[in-house]
Amino acid sequence: MKDIITRTLTGIVFVAVVLGAICLYRLPFLIVFSLITGFTLWEFYGLTGHYENARIKRLVNTVGGIYLFISSYAYANEVASAMIYLPYLLFIIGVFVAELYDKNSNPLNNWAFTFFGQVYVAGSFSLLNFITAIPGTPGQIVHTPIYAVAVFVLIWLNDTGAYLVGSSFGRHRLFERISPKKSWEGFFGGFIIALIASQVFAYFVPGASRIEWIGLSATVVIFGTWGDLTESLIKRTLGLKDSGKILPGHGGMLDRFDSVMMAIPATYIFIELFIQN
Repeated sequence: MKDIITRTLTGIVFVAVVLGAICLYRLPFLIVFSLITGFTLWEFYGLTGHYENARIKRLVNTVGGIYLFISSYAYANEVASAMIYLPYLLFIIGVFVAELYDKNSNPLNNWAFTFFGQVYVAGSFSLLNFITAIPGTPGQIVHTPIYAVAVFVLIWLNDTGAYLVGSSFGRHRLFERISPKKSWEGFFGGFIIALIASQVFAYFVPGASRIEWIGLSATVVIFGTWGDLTESLIKRTLGLKDSGKILPGHGGMLDRFDSVMMAIPATYIFIELFIQN
């Protein structure tokens, strides 16, 4: 009973902070998602113990990812030009050069691990800036939180629906090699709930048709599921159950954002191809 209460309270706070940051935007958005990017990267780089004896590398790579998010925020909102990415490019060069002077490390593993985290975590969260900052009239950027809110809400509803339907009716395994508990019944259960929710968004939100919202929800669910499986594969490879313990009752940051980190890039592509055009 205590675990259920802890999980519920953590979930409520988590949802309130994430949606509040997206809707309030500007400083709350920048602070909250910079912290989310940082904590998730720090957790990711600590998963294998790869940086156990090199905390400076772990810290520098985490700060590099945070900078990528902040610079993307500034660029997307036209606060700064593309020049703001120059320090991040220097960081990338530094990652390569640093290995030349580290005699006790495996450079190929270090490079692969570092850039995997930058793309997988920092790159995904950075694209959230381009989903919320939509070009309006020439010279103006309009804050449009609805699509970012939709990504998270659709992911959460899909996860809830998949769990409820899958635990009750699941018979056919979706991807048994990686996630034995996931079922096709659960997948379609969550998918249907997300499709219904997309029509609620379509009813209250102008700017995108019902068909476009169906396409957006399908994109979020499919790529969100792949994102979940990707993180499950990472944990299974490392022999871990949870990525961390920072969120009581919910595991680590990667456990909470695994679906979102693949859904965000896919959503950005869908918006650019089918909604903005």
